[in-house]
Amino acid sequence: MPDGRHPEGPTEKCGVVGVSLDGREAARPLYYSLYALQHRGQESAGIVTHDGFQQHSHVEMGLVGDAFDAGDVESLNGSNGIGHVRYPTAGSVDSCCAQPFSVSFKSGSLGLSHNGNLVNTAELREELAAKGHAFTSDGDTEVIAHELARNLLEADLVRAVKRMMSRVHGSYSLTITHDDTVLGVRDPQGNRPLCIGELDDGYMLASESAAIDVLDGELVRDVEPGELVVLRPDGSGFDSYQLVEADDAAHCFFEHVYFARPDSRIDGSLVYDVRRELGRKLWEEGGVDTDVVLPVPDSGRAFASGYADAAQADGADVEFAEGLMKNRYVGRTFIMPTQDARERAVRLKLNPIKDVVEGRTVTVIDDSIVRGTTSTQLVELLRDVGAEAVHMRIGAPPIAAPCYMGIDMASREELIAAGRDVEEIRQEIGADSLSYLSVDAVADALEESRTDLCLGCVTGEYPYDIEGEAADRDVARPDIDGAEAGVADD
Repeated sequence: MPDGRHPEGPTEKCGVVGVSLDGREAARPLYYSLYALQHRGQESAGIVTHDGFQQHSHVEMGLVGDAFDAGDVESLNGSNGIGHVRYPTAGSVDSCCAQPFSVSFKSGSLGLSHNGNLVNTAELREELAAKGHAFTSDGDTEVIAHELARNLLEADLVRAVKRMMSRVHGSYSLTITHDDTVLGVRDPQGNRPLCIGELDDGYMLASESAAIDVLDGELVRDVEPGELVVLRPDGSGFDSYQLVEADDAAHCFFEHVYFARPDSRIDGSLVYDVRRELGRKLWEEGGVDTDVVLPVPDSGRAFASGYADAAQADGADVEFAEGLMKNRYVGRTFIMPTQDARERAVRLKLNPIKDVVEGRTVTVIDDSIVRGTTSTQLVELLRDVGAEAVHMRIGAPPIAAPCYMGIDMASREELIAAGRDVEEIRQEIGADSLSYLSVDAVADALEESRTDLCLGCVTGEYPYDIEGEAADRDVARPDIDGAEAGVADD
C-alpha cells in the first residue's frame, strides 16, 4: 500500500499568476499578486516576463519579500509575464525546483508555473529523456515544460497544448508564457483553482481571486476544467478554447475548508461564505450545548461564526469568543518537517485567554484534524487554564488517506483518522466529545455534486489512476456520515 508520499517526485501546492497589459510593465503587478498568494507557498517565489524580444527571469528561495528587491523587479522588462509561489510537499526543497521554470528552444522561449501534481511523471520523464531531453530537476513541472516544448516544434500553440493535455495526467493549473503570449490551462477535472481577471489596462490569470482584488481588478470567471485561456499580448482581451471535456469535475474540497483565502472566490463560491455554511451544518449535525464557542485561528474563525449563529438561532445560550490567540510569526504546523517541530510550534502558535475559558464548558471549532498534534495539545492547554469540558467540532470529514494532488496530508501512518473510528480519535486527543462534518454536508455547502469533488483524502478513492489506490469512478463512493463520539451530558 502506498505510504502517502507521491512516488514520482515533488508535489506542488502552490500559487500561480499571469498578466498581459497594454504597455505597462508587468513585473510590479505580478509581484503584488504573489504577495496576495503568499499563503499558497512560502519556499520560493519567481517571476518570468517577456518584452517582445527576449525573456527575463528572477526566481529565488524564500518569501516574496525576501526573493525580490526593487532592482530585481525593475530588471524584469515587458508587459507580459507569469509568477509563482511554491510550497513543496515532497522531493527537493531547493532552487532546482523553484518556479516559474524557463526553457528556450527552437520555437521560442517558455516560462511555466504549475499548481498541482501529475500522476504519470516518471513515465513521461523516461520517454522524454530517451528522446534527448535533459532534466535539471526532479519535479513534474519541468516534465510539463519539455512536453509542451516538444509539441510546439510540431504544432501551433492551441494544438500543442491539447497534445500536452492528452499526455500529462493528474492535477494541474498552469500559467505559461510562450514568448510574449500568456496562457492559462486547467486540467480536465479542475482539481486546482484558476480564474480570469480584468484590469484597467489588461487581463490576468490567478489561482485565487484575491490576487485580482489586490490589483483593483474584477473577477471575470473561473477557468473551466479542460480549458485553455490565451491572453492577448496587447492586453485587449483573451481567447478561450475548450480542449478537453470530462464527465465529472474533481474540485478539491479542501481548498474551501483550509487552504484558500476566505476573501477569494473559487468555482463560483466565496470561501468565507462556504466556511460559514459549513459551520452552520456542523451545528445541525453535531451541535453540543456549551458556554462558549472558540475558533482555532485563523481558518476556524468563519466555521465557528456560522456554528455559533446556528446554535443561537436554535435558542442555545452560547457565546462566541476569541479565546485563542495566535502568534502570527509561526508557520503552518502541519507543514513543519518533524513531529518534534510540530509539537513545539503548537505551544508557540496558540495561547488561550484564561478569563474566557476558566470554569466554563467550551466547544472548539477547527477546520480539520490531520495528525492530531494541534488538537491534542489544544485540549490540554484549555484544561490547564480551567475549562470544565472541551468539545471538538471539525468542519470537514475525517482525513483518513493521503493527498496525491498536492496537499501534504502525510502518510497513512501519521494520519490520526487512518484506521481509527471517531471514538478512538476522541480518546487520542482527550476531548469530552468530537464530531466531524459529513461529506454530504460539504457537498451541500459547496452546492456541488459529490461526483464533482475530489474526496480522496476522506474516502480513499481518487479521481485519478494512482498505483495501489482505488479510483472513485471504479468503486462506489461510500456513505460517510457526520460521525460523532463521546457527547457529554450537559
